[in-house]
Amino acid sequence: MDKIDRNIIRALQENGRITNVELARMNDLAPSSMLERVRRLEEKGVIKGYCAILDPKAIGLEIQAMVMITLDRHQSAPIDTFENGVRSVPEVRGCYHLTGRYDYMLHVVARDIDHLGELVKHRLASIGGAEKLETFLVLSTIKEDHGFGIETMPKED
Repeated sequence: MDKIDRNIIRALQENGRITNVELARMNDLAPSSMLERVRRLEEKGVIKGYCAILDPKAIGLEIQAMVMITLDRHQSAPIDTFENGVRSVPEVRGCYHLTGRYDYMLHVVARDIDHLGELVKHRLASIGGAEKLETFLVLSTIKEDHGFGIETMPKED
């Protein structure tokens, strides 16, 4: 991955709607060359997709929480059952398999505290394998996920 690839990734993370012509101009390339570079990054799986970043409050999701989960068993079948169950819950924004005290951390959204209670007590607790759930309310968001810092990537050779 060279400097131009890094510039492409940075620009697309900042603005996924940037045009190919703008990207090409920023990197002193022909639009056809830029299109090929972006296509190659997509084929390699570096760019996994494109999405709009929504304001949760603007769409009626007033509550965010982190739900920490401990499983009752750690064999592959119960783990698969749990993970498949989590994938089917639309309020789960992210699910992370962890080391340490908890097995999973879920980032969830809800309309209000009643919705969160229903989500945790009935939907998440009923997923097979979940033994203990601990919920932490998000009071404020200090830094949102808007992509990976290019400076954290390994340097090019």
